[in-house]
Amino acid sequence: MTPLVKICGLSTPESLDAAIAAGADMVGFVFFARSPRHIDFATARALGRRARGRATIVALTVDADDALLSDVVEALDPDMLQFHGKESPERVAAIGALYGRRTLKAVGVAAPDDLAAAGAYDGAADFLLIDAKPPKGAALPGGNGLPFDWRLARDFAPRRPWLLSGGLAPDNVAAAIRATGARGVDVSSGVESAPGVKDETRIAAFVAAARTGLARTPLGAK
Repeated sequence: MTPLVKICGLSTPESLDAAIAAGADMVGFVFFARSPRHIDFATARALGRRARGRATIVALTVDADDALLSDVVEALDPDMLQFHGKESPERVAAIGALYGRRTLKAVGVAAPDDLAAAGAYDGAADFLLIDAKPPKGAALPGGNGLPFDWRLARDFAPRRPWLLSGGLAPDNVAAAIRATGARGVDVSSGVESAPGVKDETRIAAFVAAARTGLARTPLGAK
């Protein structure tokens, strides 16, 4: 797998430009009203035009219905659809076929059995994302800025390419890559100064640290 760095939860032209200037391969935009990173469709149109041809554009949704997905695709025109809810493998595959977009399915991990469950999506989605499982009672899906035991993913070897997420930041991403052998990483809150507020300095530092870590990981890994 070609090494990949994804910056997710972008919401302003400045943060988008910072991510692309730093060398991010993928830029993610959130369509989930409860998230501090949620963007409206007018913003999506503007940011999508700004990102087009400069990085892979990813739209993140959580258990979205067909009406919302259609609106997201119309507004952002993403290259990839990311699913961060309880979407079934069948749902993921059907949406990818319907809209003709590549798909990325996030799976929460807290124990070995969670990684085994991720295998159900190996073939339904084009990419997998291994994230921390939300803490009990969490209001939002995803890792909520918390890491999981990275050693759990050391032997994770699906047929599809996969990205590591969950509590990553500039100061630990290289260690996370070493611990897991991951060839791709995804960050959101780890490059923020406040919830939903991206920090351009942290974005640049994260991408640089991730590139260093990925360069030291054998090309044959995952």
